[in-house]
Amino acid sequence: MHMQLIMKLALGLFALYAVIAVAAFVLQRRLMYFPDPERVSPATFALPGVKERIIDAPDGARLISWYAPAAPGQPTILYFHGNAGNLATRSERIRRYVSRGYGVLFLSYRGYGGSTGTPSEQANVADAKLAYDTLIADGLEPQDIIVYGESLGSGVAVQVAADREVGGLVLDAPYTTIVDVAALAYPYLPVRPFMFDRYESVKYLPRVKAPLLVLHGEADRVIPVEMGRAIYAAANAPKEIATFPRAGHSDHHLYGSYDEMFRWIDALMRSQVQDTDQRLKGAAQ
Repeated sequence: MHMQLIMKLALGLFALYAVIAVAAFVLQRRLMYFPDPERVSPATFALPGVKERIIDAPDGARLISWYAPAAPGQPTILYFHGNAGNLATRSERIRRYVSRGYGVLFLSYRGYGGSTGTPSEQANVADAKLAYDTLIADGLEPQDIIVYGESLGSGVAVQVAADREVGGLVLDAPYTTIVDVAALAYPYLPVRPFMFDRYESVKYLPRVKAPLLVLHGEADRVIPVEMGRAIYAAANAPKEIATFPRAGHSDHHLYGSYDEMFRWIDALMRSQVQDTDQRLKGAAQ
């Protein structure tokens, strides 16, 4: 009788586990993406020169972005955000970038901030490349585009930089693969074989030739700083990493990451000017 009770309990627990595992598999994108669908105008935040820009995808999706052109001699930040919120929650970052003369194009993923459709890795990466191509169609040179990936967006940004020529790549709290993050968050579930969206950044990094800056909080409990260091180790030179001992997942701007990024971009722009001067001198000789 005692053995039968144990068997019934074991079967019940197994059945419960199976239900949880199946639910996680079916709902996995809801566990990965947390969109705020509200469409907010940049005018709400009095961001100078920033306007809403709609990008039409080939499949009919309408993508909302916030855009401002760069001042002469300054780069444009092509920004891919994290898995929660919308562009409104990134308004202070936009303000800081625009105040330095940087151009910006902040893209809302599908389902976020007024963009139509449903987010997925395939859609997000395709839309990100379309946003890049839109800037090129505007007349920007590839070296004037700095791709920035925040958290989830780091996996998007890596794939853009792997397939498009860019002036630089900034990865903010990057992960090795999103599967590794899921395995940490749900250690009791068999996530590795069954995830649809994998964002395997370490696989794409060898194809990235642009200068890289990694920013990561050492107290990050969502994406461990060890992943940021692994991304840095796997990347091609030239590369830099800045970690912040007291910073968590999304607050390293409170500990100096703006200054690190601005210093890195200034050095990048100086290097590009020097390279251009040398090429012109070589052509004149």
